[in-house]
Amino acid sequence: MSQIKDKLYLCSGLLSGFFIVVITLLLLAQIIGRFFNFIVPSAEDFAGFALAASTFLGLAYTFREGGHIRVTLVIQRFSPLPRKIQEGMILTLSLALLFYVSYACSFMVYESYIYDEVSYGYVPVPLWIPQVPVAVGAIALTLAIFDAWIDVIRGKQPDYVKQEDALSLEEI
Repeated sequence: MSQIKDKLYLCSGLLSGFFIVVITLLLLAQIIGRFFNFIVPSAEDFAGFALAASTFLGLAYTFREGGHIRVTLVIQRFSPLPRKIQEGMILTLSLALLFYVSYACSFMVYESYIYDEVSYGYVPVPLWIPQVPVAVGAIALTLAIFDAWIDVIRGKQPDYVKQEDALSLEEI
């Protein structure tokens, strides 16, 4: 099961990188198009969709790798038991918030699909298509936080703490 979760987070991170490449290619196409008096239709819309997808799909991978900014100045000074309590409380609050965000994003996709909402612009795109990566990214982050929460409940150190500790040693 651990390998499946790791592959899910890695796939989410790779898809995030893919959408960054899509943004780059769209911008490059616009720049080249200006030289040849060619306009890329709805390039801004597609770049915005790719930005949202890249942001949300990258959340779970970044969380697992300890890349999210956390204020560890105070946390590092805690002894092990208060630190575990603090980690558990923060993860519980994060989990509750992300369950709601995942539900809201998924419901947004459902509503957009049911009501046949389309984007404005030269190329009308059904809105549920660019909203799916946002919902998938939110769900993946919820799973990553749930995984870390389970580790804290079991008394183990979450993966992101291990990565943070390794990163803080690199800075010394």
